[in-house]
Amino acid sequence: MHIAIVGLGASDYEQLPMGVYKKLKEAKKVYVRTMDHPVLHELQEEGLQFESFDEVYEKHDSFQPVYEEIAERLIEAAKEEPVVYAVPGHPLVAEQTVQLLIEAERQGKVQISFAGGQSFLDPIFTALKIDPIEGFQLLDGTSFSIHDVNMLSHVLIAQVYDQFSASEVKLTLMEKYRDDYPVTIVTAAGSIQEQLKTVPLYELDQAVEINNLTTIYVPPVKSDLDALKDWRTFRSIIATLRGPNGCPWDRKQTHESLKKYLIEEVHEFLAAVDEKDDFGMVEELGDILLQVFLHAQIGEDEGYFNLEEVLESISEKMIRRHPHVFGDITVKNADEVVTNWEEIKKQEKGEQKESLLKGEYRPSSSLQTSYNYQKKAASVGFDWPDAGGAIKKFEEEWQEFCQELEKGTSETMLDEFGDVLFTLVNIARFYKISPEEAMVHANEKFARRFQFVEEQVRKSGQTFDDFTLEQLDEFWNEAKRLEKE
Repeated sequence: MHIAIVGLGASDYEQLPMGVYKKLKEAKKVYVRTMDHPVLHELQEEGLQFESFDEVYEKHDSFQPVYEEIAERLIEAAKEEPVVYAVPGHPLVAEQTVQLLIEAERQGKVQISFAGGQSFLDPIFTALKIDPIEGFQLLDGTSFSIHDVNMLSHVLIAQVYDQFSASEVKLTLMEKYRDDYPVTIVTAAGSIQEQLKTVPLYELDQAVEINNLTTIYVPPVKSDLDALKDWRTFRSIIATLRGPNGCPWDRKQTHESLKKYLIEEVHEFLAAVDEKDDFGMVEELGDILLQVFLHAQIGEDEGYFNLEEVLESISEKMIRRHPHVFGDITVKNADEVVTNWEEIKKQEKGEQKESLLKGEYRPSSSLQTSYNYQKKAASVGFDWPDAGGAIKKFEEEWQEFCQELEKGTSETMLDEFGDVLFTLVNIARFYKISPEEAMVHANEKFARRFQFVEEQVRKSGQTFDDFTLEQLDEFWNEAKRLEKE
C-alpha cells in the first residue's frame, strides 16, 4: 500500500517543477484534494485526468471531517494499487490531509513518499518583501485562535477560501488588533495573476474576491499602543519601569514594600464583584495583574525567579491537582474534588514534621489567620462534627464575655471577646463563608449608609449635634430602604 504525494506548487503552470510534471504525466491515475488550482486546468488541456475530492467539502460543515474522509479514501484506494495524490503548494506546508496520512504511516496502515512542489511561502515573502528571519507565524485560518497570534511577528494566515472564512478571520483578529489596522490580501503570489491589496482590517471580507490562492498578511505592530492586548507588551512595560531609565518609584520597590498594595487591590476587586461592576472588575484585575508582574520582574531582576517559572509552577499544580480532568480519576461532585485536592497536597508535602499551622499566619488579617488555623486543625479531625457544635461554643463564649463585662478587667474582656470572634469565624467556616469577605462587605455597607446619613445632615444645613440619635437612625433606615429598592 503506497501513496506518492506530490506538490503542485504555489501558482501557475510555469512554476511547476519538471520532476513533478513528469510524475503526473506517468501516473495512471491522480487524486487531487481540489481542482481549484491553475496548474490542473492547464494539465487537463494536455489530456491528463484527475479525480478530485471537491464533493467531500459539500458533505461536511467543518474542514476536519473533510480532511479525515479524504485520507481514509486514499488509504482504501492504496490497498488496490499505488496512488498518486497531488496537493496545492508543498505537501508538508499547511496541508492537513498529508499530516493525517503521515500519522497513518506511523500506525503501519500505509507507506508514503513525497515529490517536490514549491510552497506558497517563498513567493509570498517575495511579494511582500519581508524577511522571515525577523520572525513570522503561519496560521490556519479555519482553526486559529487569537491567543495563537504574536503581534510582534509577521503573521500569515492561510486556508482563507472565501468571503465567509475571511469574515471569521477578520472577527478573530479584531479581538486583538484595532479595527483599522492595515492587513494585506495576497492572491496567487508568484504567478502572473499575483495581486496584493492592503485594506483596513474591518474591510478584510469586502475588499476583493477571496479564493483558494489567498493568504492574509498581518504586519508586526510597531508601537506599544497598537499591542496593548499582547502579554509581551505589558511585560516590556514593567521591565522598562524597573529598568535603569525607568520610574524611580517602581525601581525602589521590593516584595515587602508591595505587600500592602496587593492586599488593597484584591479588596478593591472584591468590591467591584459585590457591585457587579464589570468595567470595575476589568480595571481592578488589571491592578492585581500589575502586582503579579511587578513581583515577577523583581524576582528576575534579583536573579531568583522569573515569570516563566511562576507560570510553570501554577500550570504543573493545576494539572497535578486535577487528575479528574487531566488524568483518569473519576469524581462525582465538587466535594470529592476538594477531598482529592487536599489528599494530593498531603502527598506533595510528604511527612508533616512542622506544625500544621506553619505558613497560615496572615499579618494583614486576623480574621483570615483565624480561618486558616481552624481549617488546618479540621483537616486532621480536630473539629466539631457539625455547625451545631460551633454555634453552641459561640453561645458559651458569649456568656463568658458577658460575665467579664460585669466583673472582669480590660485584659480579661479583651481575651474573652477574642474567643467570641474566633468562634464566629468557625461558624463561618462551617457554612463556607469567607469571614474576611463578609467583613469587607459589612464595612462597605456601613460606609455607604453612613455617607447617606452625612449627606442628609449636610442637606439640612445643620450639624450632627442638631439631630437626636433617633433622627439619625431614621436616615440610616431610609438608606436601607433605598438599597432594597
